[in-house]
Amino acid sequence: MIGPKIQELRKGKRMSLSEVAEQAGVAKSYLSSIERGIQSNPSIQFMEKIGKVLGVTVNELLMSQNDQAIRDQLDEEWLKLAEDAMNSGISKEEFKQFLEFNKWKKSH
Repeated sequence: MIGPKIQELRKGKRMSLSEVAEQAGVAKSYLSSIERGIQSNPSIQFMEKIGKVLGVTVNELLMSQNDQAIRDQLDEEWLKLAEDAMNSGISKEEFKQFLEFNKWKKSH
């Protein structure tokens, strides 16, 4: 799944395979095999190099279109709230219970 994402980003920047490979310091043949799905498990170092040239993070390379669509709908404040909740030690189950309680409270 990562190959088509790299190819889409590369083409979006109007860069050739050769340009990206050269700027990233990776073999053109390897980059081509990733894009075509012949190789499907690139290293983190490879993705960091490619991401840097394409102007994206490794997380963005790994993110599916669905993940990106959801992320685009969330503003930074919602993302920060979710991050704060996770960092506070609250479990998913506790958070779900809180939301259910809030729904119940509003309906009564």
